[in-house]
Amino acid sequence: MLREHLAKRGIINLKVLSAFAEVPRERFVSPKLCDLAYEDTPLEIRIGQTISQPYTVAFMTQLLDPKPSDLVLEVGTGSGYQAAILSRLVRRVYTIERFSILAKKAQKVIEGLGYRNVRVFVGDGSKGLPKEAPFDGIIVTAGAPGIPKPLIEQLKVGGRLVIPVGEVVQEMIKISKTKEGLKRESYPGFRFVPLVGKAEFDRG
Repeated sequence: MLREHLAKRGIINLKVLSAFAEVPRERFVSPKLCDLAYEDTPLEIRIGQTISQPYTVAFMTQLLDPKPSDLVLEVGTGSGYQAAILSRLVRRVYTIERFSILAKKAQKVIEGLGYRNVRVFVGDGSKGLPKEAPFDGIIVTAGAPGIPKPLIEQLKVGGRLVIPVGEVVQEMIKISKTKEGLKRESYPGFRFVPLVGKAEFDRG
């Protein structure tokens, strides 16, 4: 997986590659799909949700540019795999999931692996996690109709937000928050399950 699906496709951050080597993806998929755990494909978990393909997780993680001292918020815990990868790279990960059944399962797997710097919450991720803000990084693992305004507000100056935006096919957007304002980068061609939430979305 590291060589064929990640390194050959432009994942060059050695710390990100090391995190992927450390975290066992098979722990986050259904036992009947374990044989596919290291294929570069999304896999169904529960209630119509998926674990993203390894390349997508790696691309988003590299784009986030995580630092060891960072506090990171993940919106959309899903299987917990993205949070587990981030836990190997940053000081603390806060992850929020709207389905309690997924949140409980993810927490159990993450704790079973001994990753103690991840906290799992159940709630509306589009509103962020104001009690724990501000964050150095925010990563959203579901396709949003726009940028949730609370996430921008909860981002530190110098922080980065990575989010797929679009109704059917998404662009991967990176927002960097600077003293001068917001810097935006865009990378097309991604597909995610939809982000559901009640926050106000900036669709500009």
